[in-house]
Amino acid sequence: MTTAARGDPSQPHTEAEKLGWTINIPGHPPRQDSTEYIASRAQLHKVVDTLVKPFYGPEPVEDHHGGGLWLKDADGWFTVRNLAGIEWSAQFCADPAKVDLLRQNAKRLYASFPDAVKELGIGDLLDTEITDAVGVARWTDSICNASVPLPHDVHSAELPQGGGVHHYPSPITEIVFFKQDDFQLWVTDAGGNAVAVAPVAARGSEDGRVQVLYAPEQSALRPQLDQARARGDVLLLDADHPVAQAAFRQQYGKASNEET
Repeated sequence: MTTAARGDPSQPHTEAEKLGWTINIPGHPPRQDSTEYIASRAQLHKVVDTLVKPFYGPEPVEDHHGGGLWLKDADGWFTVRNLAGIEWSAQFCADPAKVDLLRQNAKRLYASFPDAVKELGIGDLLDTEITDAVGVARWTDSICNASVPLPHDVHSAELPQGGGVHHYPSPITEIVFFKQDDFQLWVTDAGGNAVAVAPVAARGSEDGRVQVLYAPEQSALRPQLDQARARGDVLLLDADHPVAQAAFRQQYGKASNEET
């Protein structure tokens, strides 16, 4: 990621990257690890190391500001997601009253898990109303927000290294956690661009079409995707389209091996 305004981060500036998006960022102090963030990061790794079969994957993981709430019962630690997660730079446009609703939601949930509250040391955090920027910052870097353990590939990496949630829409990037291993979510189009696709029918249906979920600005599929969405429709690619064939290639290969 590159910043268009170099130097003083306290001044309003923009951020952009080669994927073709630009956002306005309010002026803010230079980023540095807060005491809360250092503590929450240590807590997160300690918890993840106790998991037998972590959903997001084993270490090494990075701590995503995704609003994870870690709970503990007789079987150990597990996590759920709060109504919203607050990315670090987003705290500077956050309404304390709205962030406090996230605290209230978490507090109601944790009322049933007092042991987790004690072990995480978040009793005071949950009990303190968020009324100002200091409270927002404290919540943002706490174990109640900076707490989703994502591998680098699905956290901050760019394709072709990985489809990170910081660069691609979460409804797409999260497919990687539950898809069949032999279906390729991200495939390369004729121009060498990474696009995301999904099947349109259940496994074993012999329907080889795919729906295009994401295509970057430079992809030849992007205008078709935009036109389909403008009509309230989806963009489907036939089974003989190279993108569809690439998505199912491992399944085709497996079926061929089974036949022989």
